[in-house]
Amino acid sequence: GAGRGGPRRTLTIKIPAGVDSGTRIQLSGQGEVGPGGGPPGDLYVELFVRPNPVFTRQGDDLHCSVAIPMVAAALGTTIELETLDSTENLEVRAGAQPGETIKLVARGVPKLRGTGKGDLIVHLDVRTPTKLDARQEELLRELASLRGEEHPLGIAAKDGNIFSRIRDALK
Repeated sequence: GAGRGGPRRTLTIKIPAGVDSGTRIQLSGQGEVGPGGGPPGDLYVELFVRPNPVFTRQGDDLHCSVAIPMVAAALGTTIELETLDSTENLEVRAGAQPGETIKLVARGVPKLRGTGKGDLIVHLDVRTPTKLDARQEELLRELASLRGEEHPLGIAAKDGNIFSRIRDALK
């Protein structure tokens, strides 16, 4: 309408590490020409960061889930894990439980305004086998017998307050 639109042009923009969706980058003097032939205004570019199929972001921290077999969780294992920058050897301790987390310090997203990186939080998804052959079932039953775990433990009670724990200890 006002005849201020200039020719189309392509700009190369440097995107800093650590940006997130909604970050705006100001390009001074790259906007439209001002009224009456005045100086050009600023151009603002708003960024949208595409979701990653492996990692979810919370601030500068990244979260991912790693599935491990029940036996590997019980005995402990080392997993090769791809991070943003490299491949890490993740040590899973013996007796790891479902939902347990392991923190890899400074393996997350670079901090946008500052130095350092966030952390990578790995959530363990312990998988119990659903189909066992006869030998595997026999070995698991033998293990349960050795550990005295042939029967369910029952309903797990919450910790409760300090008085209920004292009462339970005195029983």
